[in-house]
Amino acid sequence: MRLAIIVPVYNEAATVVEIVRRLLSVPLDAEIVLVDDGSTDGTAEILGRISHPRLKVIRHETNMGKGAAIATGIRAVTADAIVIQDADLEYNPEELPRLLEPVEHGEADVVYGSRFLGRMENMRLANYLANTILTWTANILYGARITDEATCYKLFRADLLKSIPLACKRFEFCPEVTARVRRRGVPIRELPITYLGRTKNAGKKIGLWDAWTAFLTLLKYRFGPA
Repeated sequence: MRLAIIVPVYNEAATVVEIVRRLLSVPLDAEIVLVDDGSTDGTAEILGRISHPRLKVIRHETNMGKGAAIATGIRAVTADAIVIQDADLEYNPEELPRLLEPVEHGEADVVYGSRFLGRMENMRLANYLANTILTWTANILYGARITDEATCYKLFRADLLKSIPLACKRFEFCPEVTARVRRRGVPIRELPITYLGRTKNAGKKIGLWDAWTAFLTLLKYRFGPA
C-alpha cells in the first residue's frame, strides 16, 4: 500500500527543508505533496529549489487556510492511503510506517496518532485543556472512543478521505473529518506517538480561538447534515 503525505505549509522557512529531509528519509515509497499556502517569508522560494522524484509542490497564491491546503493536497494525491504532516518539527515522521500498518493490513480505515498515549513534551496548559475538551466532546457526541481528537497525524484510506466533501478552510479540518467519519460509523484506531511542542515565538499558529471554532464544528456536524 502506497502512502501519500500531505504537508500544508505556511511561513515555515525555518523548518521546511528539515521536514522534507526527514520525510524523504522515512523507509516508505511515499508520495509527498507540499502545499504552500501563500507563504510570505521565503518558504515558496525554498520549495522552488527543492527537487525530488517523490515530491510534488503546489502553491496557493494567497493564504487560504490549512484546511484549504489539505483539500488541495487530497485532490492531487494518487496513493492508496493519506496522512497529514505539519511542516514544523512537532511530529516525528519516523513513526509513519507504524501508523500505516493497520490500514495496510486491512485492520482499520482510519488511524490517529495519539500524543496522549505516547510521549508528549512542551504542550502549554491552555492547549492541553483545549485538546482534552475537544476529545471529550468528540467522544460524547460521536462515540469516537479516542484520546486525541486534535492530533495532526490522521491517516486514512485514500478512497474514504476523497469521498468526504470537506468544507473546512482553516484548522477545523480535524474536527470536521473526525465528525464526518464517525457519522459514517467508521471506527478510529489510535496508536501512540511522540510530540515535541513549539511556542508561538517559534512559529506556532493555532490559538484558543481555533479551539472554540473546533468545538463549534463538532457541534455543527453532530446536529447538522453529515
